[in-house]
Amino acid sequence: MLVQAVTPIVVGPQEVARRQARYDALSPAGVRVVLSDLPPHGPRALNTEQHVHRSTELVAEALAAAPECDAVLPDCVLDPAVPADGGTIGGRPALGLLRLTVGAAVAAGHRIAAVTRNEAIAAELHRRIADYGWEGSFHEVAVLDLTVDDITDPARWSDAMRAPLERAGRAGVTAVINGCSAVDTTTRPDNAPLVLDPIKTALGVLGALA
Repeated sequence: MLVQAVTPIVVGPQEVARRQARYDALSPAGVRVVLSDLPPHGPRALNTEQHVHRSTELVAEALAAAPECDAVLPDCVLDPAVPADGGTIGGRPALGLLRLTVGAAVAAGHRIAAVTRNEAIAAELHRRIADYGWEGSFHEVAVLDLTVDDITDPARWSDAMRAPLERAGRAGVTAVINGCSAVDTTTRPDNAPLVLDPIKTALGVLGALA
């Protein structure tokens, strides 16, 4: 299965290569993801509602024009441009990291929460959870107050997650979505909820069904 993916922000060749390596490492047998950068006039970070909306527009355009493939995928846990019912973009099946990850977690009986680096991303993630009809299984989104540069600093990201994970566990949450698909998380506190890497989880589901 060949999947064409596009980043939600302009990241440059070095970061595209790093993210592509994650897909290569995490893709199961029979699934190949090819990642492209967003066009250069796109946002460099998702820091505001306007950035999120512009990213969604450009991701939709880029995926609609993607080369021949079996499916398309936004490289973003917000599932930009993915219809609430899955559907298609440019005539190809539209896959969503959030849709695949949370769908599997809810089906497995988890009560879920999420962490994101800022308020704009948190608001959009919560909106997408509502789009998909999962609010009954969803607790909250915790904001980590991190910058876009922290995406490539897994130790800092993991440290910022520690307190929200502990709070989520006390609230009865059993699985927490790491709300940035490009982050490699390292450790989690003892007895904390399961941390779901959107790429690892979504590709695992896809591999089982492909």
